[in-house]
Amino acid sequence: MIRASFEKDPRMLEKLQFYIDGKWVDPVEPRTHDVINPASEEVYGRISLGSAADVDKAVAAAKRAFESYSQTTREERMALLQSILDVYARRHDEVAEAIMDEMGAPWGLARNAQAASGTQHIKAALKALETYEFEERIGTTLVAREAIGVCGLITPWNWPMNQISVKVAPALAAGCTMVLKPSEIAPFDAMIFAEILDEAGVPAGVFNLINGDGPGVGTSLSGHPDIAMISFTGSTRAGVLVAQNAAPSVKRVAQELGGKSANILLDDADFDKAVASGAGDMFQNTGQSCDAPSRMLVPRERMDEAAAIAAKVAVGTKVGNPREKGVEVGPVVSALQWQKIQDLIQKGIDEGATLAAGGTGRPDGLEKGYYVKPTVFANVRNDMTIGREEIFGPVLSIIPYDDEDDAIRIANDTPYGLSGYVSSSDLERARRVASKMRTGMVHINGAWLDSAAPFGGFKQSGNGREWGAFGIDEFLEVKSIYGYETRKKK
Repeated sequence: MIRASFEKDPRMLEKLQFYIDGKWVDPVEPRTHDVINPASEEVYGRISLGSAADVDKAVAAAKRAFESYSQTTREERMALLQSILDVYARRHDEVAEAIMDEMGAPWGLARNAQAASGTQHIKAALKALETYEFEERIGTTLVAREAIGVCGLITPWNWPMNQISVKVAPALAAGCTMVLKPSEIAPFDAMIFAEILDEAGVPAGVFNLINGDGPGVGTSLSGHPDIAMISFTGSTRAGVLVAQNAAPSVKRVAQELGGKSANILLDDADFDKAVASGAGDMFQNTGQSCDAPSRMLVPRERMDEAAAIAAKVAVGTKVGNPREKGVEVGPVVSALQWQKIQDLIQKGIDEGATLAAGGTGRPDGLEKGYYVKPTVFANVRNDMTIGREEIFGPVLSIIPYDDEDDAIRIANDTPYGLSGYVSSSDLERARRVASKMRTGMVHINGAWLDSAAPFGGFKQSGNGREWGAFGIDEFLEVKSIYGYETRKKK
């Protein structure tokens, strides 16, 4: 169990081992890393950072385990996923508390969305596995879908358990073994998850966890010759480096990367509702979501109206310590992120956007912690920095458009293509606009995500798809066995 073990401060967490081959083991070379609580800016835990030698050990264990685990039956893997669900349910709130402390999610969000996503995705993988077609016949040929092999999983800090479970659960369902590198910024929920899998009876070597940074562990994983696939979630910049490092071994690389999603409000939308919900969705998770509706597109003549509604939401959003009751927005994850967001807010001001709410600096009354004011910019041009770059903070850019075609043009004028949003009182019209948006997902009139449907993007937002049966697809190779049946003579 993760427990307090710093002699000087019993509240501190210390977890210096990795989970390899079914055991907690010491790193090959000791190298510690402080974990910062973004609400206090203080060290609250310590982990070890791994190396290429640790990766070699974990990959070797996963490679050995693959021989037997890849041959397990559908029923055996379903039973294993159910066992994981049962143990996860008992430790759900521990996962939530870890996420709250390591990345700053308010308790309600940490418990009801962040930690709950683990349950959601394990259930989705289990349901998809029940009916998944691993074999089909085409004439006399058997087409088989087989586990791809040892997989390297690299996950981020912004929705840590969501991204861990959405990779681990379908990989287990497919019959793969794996090595997980969670974010070193938010590692403790991942370690609890390793304990959950151990208690649930995941065979030794099937799941392995190494903490580390990109250069020390991420590079070793993505370039390792015995890893058949890398599943990566993170920034587009880092995703490019992972793909380049993986290229010499021609391994599969599945990526879920950045976004700058457009939220098109058509002229017949309910503006009070659509603007308010769009702004609220942008500020959720302190704006640290890759699919956040960060560009709100409104008819030019309704810019002032939209700005006023969004500004009211920003001013009314309670920012504060994640442990305080009623807090809706916590801190951003780190000093580095805080400064990046401050610089981009200032850039928006300097480039001439209208600051409708928020701005630089911490919210009033918060002198410590990486807190950002919920910020609204109006009259943003799509070629401004705040219209182009992924800010990854609670900053909304409202962009005017002239007509429906102009809105679609602006929405698609981005290197990203993860998600999109459209609101209209005419469902057919909304569907038409959605069909023209070059994104992997579109939400019509505030529709929420569907864990059975594919999640992923176009263009520089990545490749491949996660969630449900589409997530299992990513971890399988397709084999044609010709002559599997003989043709019957007439």
